[in-house]
Amino acid sequence: MNFPPPDKLSASLKAPQLYELVADRLKRLILDGTHAPGSRLPAERHLASSLGVGRAAVREAIAELVNQGVIQTRPNSGSYVLQEAVEVIRKAKASVTPDTSPLSTLAARLSIEPLIAQFAAAVGKRDTEIERLLDLMESGSDLSDPEQRRQWNEHDRQFHERIALMTANPVMIGIARVIATAVDEPLWRQLRDTGIHDPARARLYVYEHRLIYEAIATGNQEAAGFYVRQHLERVRKDMLVQG
Repeated sequence: MNFPPPDKLSASLKAPQLYELVADRLKRLILDGTHAPGSRLPAERHLASSLGVGRAAVREAIAELVNQGVIQTRPNSGSYVLQEAVEVIRKAKASVTPDTSPLSTLAARLSIEPLIAQFAAAVGKRDTEIERLLDLMESGSDLSDPEQRRQWNEHDRQFHERIALMTANPVMIGIARVIATAVDEPLWRQLRDTGIHDPARARLYVYEHRLIYEAIATGNQEAAGFYVRQHLERVRKDMLVQG
């Protein structure tokens, strides 16, 4: 008997994530003409109600379909089925490995990152690399420019990973690197760019980062955990709840 390679076998045994099921359902509705090419999709809250899921899962599914070239989102207008959507869906390869659900990533981050920050605060020292990253993020002037936005987001990712490095704990560092990989996946980037894009919000994030860093640098473990949790709750709302 011939078995598939280990990577394909593990992928075939993996339970589909909720956003994948929602995305597949939306693709079927496009194929059967319920949402024809060129049409505007119903609002997220209506889709969530009709599909029996939360709005976060709908938002993730739509972002995934944007990445696949099936749907286009237009600011202050909504989401539209592209003219070539049917052809794209029919040609899509089923072997594409799905991204991690951002909702799952954020749930894990909310449980893990406050603890990592508390470990870093237990060490309680300043870090010139984090201070450099904060200055770079603060100097970003035009997040509508794709390159500046890419750099800002990379500095943001490095900031959170750097906190783990400050713990000097190899297990914490390894966990942080898994998270850093998840927040660099296309689905996360799509939701982040549509939910976190204006300069005022970026400035608020940098301010929250500075609160986190100062709590860590001064050895205030309770404040470090609190500020990380508060910041990640805001990220969750901006990416997956508001709009």
